[in-house]
Parts: sequence; C-alpha cells; structure tokens
Amino acid sequence: MALNFQQVLDKIKQIGMGARARQESLDVLREHARQLLDSWADKTAELRDKVERARQADSNIRCALPLDERLDASTPEPDPSTDEGQNPVTLLAADGSQILPDRHAALQYSLVNVGAIAMQLGSGQSPEVFTDSSLLFADELYTETGMLTKEAIEQRRDIAERRKLLELAPDYPAPLLALTDGPVELWGAKNGGEDDYRKNLEIHKSVLSQLQAKNVTVAGYVDKPGADLVVRTLEIGEFSTDDETKNIRKQHSLRGVTDRWLFSFLPAGSRSAVFGLQSSSRVHYTGDLALHFFYLNVGYTKHPSLARVEFPKWVAEDADKLNLLHAALLQQCRVMGARPYPYILHRAHEIAVVKFEEKRQVEQMLELELRRAGGEVEEGSNKQSAKDLPGKTRTK
Repeated sequence: MALNFQQVLDKIKQIGMGARARQESLDVLREHARQLLDSWADKTAELRDKVERARQADSNIRCALPLDERLDASTPEPDPSTDEGQNPVTLLAADGSQILPDRHAALQYSLVNVGAIAMQLGSGQSPEVFTDSSLLFADELYTETGMLTKEAIEQRRDIAERRKLLELAPDYPAPLLALTDGPVELWGAKNGGEDDYRKNLEIHKSVLSQLQAKNVTVAGYVDKPGADLVVRTLEIGEFSTDDETKNIRKQHSLRGVTDRWLFSFLPAGSRSAVFGLQSSSRVHYTGDLALHFFYLNVGYTKHPSLARVEFPKWVAEDADKLNLLHAALLQQCRVMGARPYPYILHRAHEIAVVKFEEKRQVEQMLELELRRAGGEVEEGSNKQSAKDLPGKTRTK
C-alpha cells in the first residue's frame, strides 16, 4: 500500500471538526467585505489614491485599480439588436498545448501546438479550424542561459496563440473579437529567466499593438477565478497609518474572501464595473496596452457562475467593444448549457490538445528519421523504464 490511509483519515477528521468554526469566521469576513464594498462604492477617487500610496510603498502589490464606475456597479446584458447592414460578429479563439523536454526520455524535444477557430455569428457558415505545430529539437531547445524552462515554453505557447489570432484577423470583416483562455498578461516570468522573459514580453506587446491597429477586440477569459484583486483593494482602503501601508504584504484582513464571492450579487448576464490592474507588470503594459478587467456572471439566477474577463485599455475605453465582448461571451457560454464556458474556447482547446497517441507517433517519426540519417538516439532512463513496466499505475 503506497498511501497511509489512516494518517490521511485522521487529518480529514481534524479538518471536519474545524469546518463549522472556519465557515463562521469566513462568513464574518465576507460580511465585512460586502460592507466595505458598499461604503467605498462611490469613493473611487479616494480609494484610487490609497492604492497609489500603497503602490509607492510596494510596486509589486497586485490589486484592482478603481476607475470611474461605482465599485458595486452592475451592467446588464447589452441589447442584442444591431445596426441594419452591419456585418455579423466574427469570433476568433486560440488555445495551445505543449510537450516539454523530458530528460528521462530517449529523445529530447519540445512541441508547441496551437489550435484556432473562426466563427461568424449568425452567418450560417460552418466554423473554420486551424492548427500550427512547432517542433523544437537540438539547439532550438536552448537559450543563452541554458535549456528552455517550462515557463519559457509556456510563454512561447501564449505568444503563438496571439500570433495566430493576428494572422487570421485580416481574413475576416469587422467587428472582430479575439479570445484566449486565461489572462492577457504574459505569465511565467521570473523563473524562465529575466532576459528571456523581457524578449518574449516585447514580442507579446508587439502582437497586441498590431491587433489594436487592426481594430480587433482582444480579451482573455478566466474561468472560476481565484483572485482577490478587488478584495485586496478593500483591504488597502482600511489602512489608516503609514506603517500599515509600508507593511502591506503582511496586511490581509480579509484573507479567504475572493472576488468571485464578492461579486456573486451580480444578476445573471450582468458584468461588474471595469477596473484597472495594479501589478508588478504595470510598468510594461502602458498606454493603450494597460490591462483592465471586469467580472461577468455567465451563470443563472439560482446558480451564479463568475468569470474574470481581462482586456487592454483600448477595449476598456470603447463602449461598443465592451458591449460586443459582454454580449458575445454570454452567447457563447449559453451554448454550453448548465456548465457555462465560451464554446469557441472549448473548441480551440479540443483542437490544440496533443493526444498521447499523437505524441508517441511524433516520437516514432523523429526516431526513425534520426536513425535513417545516422543520428544518435539514446535510450530512455532506467527510472522511466521501471515506470513503464506492465501493470504500473502510478500517477508520477
């Protein structure tokens, strides 16, 4: 037996014994958070000043930046009517998957696969699907600082997704909405090497700017967000001394409360106010690229489901683009029924996923070609060989 179930069971019982007390404590914090949201709702300028003072004390703080709308604003689903003669909305979505180099495998390689889909709403035309597959081998697996890390490959995947959207955009009439799963902000930074990250970031920003030049509404969709961006701002609002502001990382008076719960009051189909994003990356995303977001209830009256939608400033400041984004996401989520998620992103994911059988086929093709050309093919590690024995069912 690999798992000591008795130890696990003992811990589970301890968790259960404390469940009621934890829930009561969380309920108190939630009520306080809701009260703070109400009290700060129409004081956005004052709260924004507090966030700015906190940013000066610690530029790495991550929170929401209040703008002009009330904090508790609720904007209903836009009127679906459109101007007569307007082209149907075209949705573009891209998603990616990757195979990472594995030192235990016989072959060292990486693969980034991007799936994309284009769909013209209400046109009666079938969606078009696209796939780009990039295989990295030998020197391509290395940078000046060593082998590509998991973070660096994931950055390349994210950039490849938006490059595909940029490539497709000229082929379709406006209005255009381009979606990816996850935030617009480029992640995986510091562990991937600062120099590599900065290079990838410049490429990423260039692609975003080119999408703006093509008048594309760009957004990232975060399903079941776990962030506390607005809650963190409410915590900052409670600061009354300079010491609290200076020691902001230790101040978590609402720990455990999430934005997803805070905005659960939004009626079905409604979005929250638009917020700016304060984070360590704010210095990189400037001007029209400055990152913004809203929360959107894509669920139903008896079963709310909150998503965070992230987009650049050029979308945030355009009411038509905001309405297009709002309405299109609701339409796409409703296609999926009781488990709302944008259908077009779901399809992009299905296209992008590399199945195990496809992975094995790539490896066999690569091995055969290397042997035919007189190249070297190593054996897999002994550890991997043991894991691959018949009957082995370990997860790692």
